[in-house]
Amino acid sequence: MKKFFLILSAVCFSLSLNAQEKQYNQYGVQVDIDPLVAEAQDGILVLRSKGDSGYKIWFDNRVQTDAAVFFGEPDWADEISNGFSIRRARFAVKTQINKNWYGEVDLDMADGEFELKDAIIRYTGLKNWQIQVGNFKEIFSIQRNNSSRYLQFMERPMVCSALAPSRHLGLNVNYANNGIWLNGGISAQAVAGSEERGYVEESSKSLNAPDEGLAYTLKAVWQPGFDKESWGLHIGGAFSYRNPKTSDETYGKARYSTRNSTAINRKKYVDTGDFNFDHSLLYTAELAGYLGGFRGEAVYMGNTTILPDKSGRNFWGWYAQGGYLLFGGTQRYDAAGAKFTRVKRGRSWGDVELCGRIEYIDLNADIKLAADDQKIMGGKCMAYALGLNYYINDHVKVQLNYQYNDNDRFSSGKGNKFICGVDETGTPTRNPYYTKGKAGVDYSMVSMRFEIDF
Repeated sequence: MKKFFLILSAVCFSLSLNAQEKQYNQYGVQVDIDPLVAEAQDGILVLRSKGDSGYKIWFDNRVQTDAAVFFGEPDWADEISNGFSIRRARFAVKTQINKNWYGEVDLDMADGEFELKDAIIRYTGLKNWQIQVGNFKEIFSIQRNNSSRYLQFMERPMVCSALAPSRHLGLNVNYANNGIWLNGGISAQAVAGSEERGYVEESSKSLNAPDEGLAYTLKAVWQPGFDKESWGLHIGGAFSYRNPKTSDETYGKARYSTRNSTAINRKKYVDTGDFNFDHSLLYTAELAGYLGGFRGEAVYMGNTTILPDKSGRNFWGWYAQGGYLLFGGTQRYDAAGAKFTRVKRGRSWGDVELCGRIEYIDLNADIKLAADDQKIMGGKCMAYALGLNYYINDHVKVQLNYQYNDNDRFSSGKGNKFICGVDETGTPTRNPYYTKGKAGVDYSMVSMRFEIDF
């Protein structure tokens, strides 16, 4: 009997140990255990599997604090207020579930407003291919697709802000191999907040509910020197066919607008206002490259918007910009993403990049149309900028920008919103057709950004 109890005790003890080793999730399902290693990868906290499962999870956060002053505007113009802003306050969680599946959620809390940026499910199990669904940037513009961490100037060029698509719900397929980079995507409405979602839901209740407005986008890039660290080229082009979206306030309306490359002065001088349209065609050509410490790009972007009467209106612009690292650093290009990435600093204390940019946007589609009440005249602007970027380390950057903006007389903010000149009596006017002599709000601005990525 004593021997029996000894055997029974041993069995119970063994079962108890096994029970302790078993783990269950909050839904009562037994789970496998994969021990993790915690490490800092270039200052980013990463938890990764000790084994070969490929599991990894990390945070990807960013804070950008901006300030700007404006001066030199005409005496008759609307006053431009100086100010401060939290440009971005991003919190992202990214994970590699295994070698084939990736997920990401990215939120922005700038100035106390919560906004979903990215919500991505990505499959990479096919060699040289990536397939993803969710909410993310459409692959169209190199500047739009560059992370805001790695922009040479504080804001993207005006033509990108006005014409290049940003984040939408959609499906995207990418192929990259030996310097050939191809991308195709289908996108639906924007996920920019409860207001946009409300438009979609209200539209779906109507008796003749319209589609949510799909866009079809293709991009191709040739990357000579894709495997070189010291030099490389990016030669690309993209095309997009775009239908009206129910996430807009009024279905079937188009509006193209931009600020003068600043987020603190909220005035949109260049602005077409809303107008009816059937569909639009968006296209771009890109030439970019890097050589040692130099990085540059030149881009043309156009939009042909087809109105309900099947006539077309053309909106377009271009920019050219470049920068050079002054203390031995080198530029870097992400061939897999067809965009620029973090620079390599030349000194232990950091590096300084000197930048220059010239840009132009023209939203005056109907300059030759006789009837003023039928014209779409959103204005045009030429801008010149200088920038100085101090890369203190891989995570802290200080940017200083100067820009001069030359707006034409039609840059009056959706037509007659801002003073755009003076009439024949010298009285300030909001009507661009009544201006006499020099018109258009020309002014300078100096802005500064402090950024940390962690």
